[in-house]
Amino acid sequence: MPSPTSTSPVKILHYQLFVDGKWVDAQSGKTFTTPNPSTGRSLATIAEGDAVDIDKAVRAARRAYEGVWRNVSARDRGRMLNKLAQLIERDAQRLAELETADNGKPIRESSYIDLPQVVETFEYFAGWATKIEGETIPMPGAMFNYTLREPVGVCGQIIPWNFPLLMCAWKLAPALAAGNTCVLKPAEQTPVTAMELAKLIQEAGIPDGVVNIVTGYGETAGAALASHPGVDKVAFTGSTEVGKLIAHAAANNLTKVSLELGGKAPNIIFSDADLDQAVEGAMMGIYFNQGQVCCAGSRLFVAESVRDTFLDRFRARTQSLKVGDPVLPETQMGPQVSEEQLNRIKEYVAIGQREGATVLTGGKPSRLSGALEGGYFFQPTILANVQNKMRVAQEEIFGPVTAVISFRNEDDLIRQANDTIYGLSAGIWTRDLGRAHRFARAVHAGTVWINTYNMIHPASPFGGYKQSGYGRELGKHALDLYTQIKSVWVDLSDKPIGWFAA
Repeated sequence: MPSPTSTSPVKILHYQLFVDGKWVDAQSGKTFTTPNPSTGRSLATIAEGDAVDIDKAVRAARRAYEGVWRNVSARDRGRMLNKLAQLIERDAQRLAELETADNGKPIRESSYIDLPQVVETFEYFAGWATKIEGETIPMPGAMFNYTLREPVGVCGQIIPWNFPLLMCAWKLAPALAAGNTCVLKPAEQTPVTAMELAKLIQEAGIPDGVVNIVTGYGETAGAALASHPGVDKVAFTGSTEVGKLIAHAAANNLTKVSLELGGKAPNIIFSDADLDQAVEGAMMGIYFNQGQVCCAGSRLFVAESVRDTFLDRFRARTQSLKVGDPVLPETQMGPQVSEEQLNRIKEYVAIGQREGATVLTGGKPSRLSGALEGGYFFQPTILANVQNKMRVAQEEIFGPVTAVISFRNEDDLIRQANDTIYGLSAGIWTRDLGRAHRFARAVHAGTVWINTYNMIHPASPFGGYKQSGYGRELGKHALDLYTQIKSVWVDLSDKPIGWFAA
């Protein structure tokens, strides 16, 4: 197929649901269209699954879990995941192009960040498949006690639109390594690469029904998956507001839930920081993926003594960013994912100005010409003179907008940094090693970066404090989300014991 660039005509793609190893239409026959955010024009027609389709997928996953998948050894599960990683690597360029066409992120990010991490995530958890073990526990007398670490069962997985294929990997890889089966619902804004992944799952030899992918809307398909009594565990990545709805829907069945939710990360620039390095860290913290990152450094705390110097450099770098066609290798920022998201960002900038913030640069949609005229582009934006109580400092904007807050002393800083409902991540820029470790302990966040930002690896756990969710994805800790412990007792004595023994 031709490369799905935003500047050349592309045949509209078509995808059905992937259930029990088969490609099927939604039971209702309904479809919806997903646009290319660079142009606003249609990219793909997608089957619109709902509760009936979710039910079929859950039943297929249950049959596979109780049947063929249970008899696949851990060694073979690992081999299948490794094979899947190899197939993704083989098709990486095509998948990166589709990711850019569907999400809008620059091709340099899709090709050199997202796809390599997708491959590495499947490889990492493939290695864990044979290392999920129980333990023996010393007991008095002739009692022998041991534990088994077993899969949870059927897992419902609902993923967001900001890293579509990577979030597939984060959810599917540990679940499959542990021996579970899955029903995955991609975000309705960006379903294309998940459906392409389904083809590779088949090619990798993963049995029918082990992975089922149902596209549709959150209010219908997503809600049905979260509340389905046949689902043993729900994993959700997305906004805190929707996460609360997911937890509530799952509560009726006491379904296990893990949530990776929103953030409003403090990115802290101390007076002794290497300011050039800190500027680059601030850029990575807020403009990577158009700011559509849950751990984005959207609250930029700058020591008052270096505020003006830092902001001069930060503004100059921000204004130098190349915003444009994401398929071009020189593009550094592409469009927002949707018109809805673009309007959300515009509204928050207006809210900030009404509250007294100053637009230092940006603050408006980017007007591009030609084929990109209908795209959802927004200028990289710095809001200065922000107070931590303002809405732009407390609410997740999920766009390329940073709120700059100055501070005078460490006590005031840590109070403000922790004064938020969120606790997903934080950044610290300083040459003082003691200060760096002291603040890493004091800040309420699941991930803390020191003199770097947005570093993530499959071996390192990721998740939040407070209303940024619970549970940890990635690393060995992710396996805790997808396994459960069984305790087995054996009486090794040759005499009966207990209250009723003769």
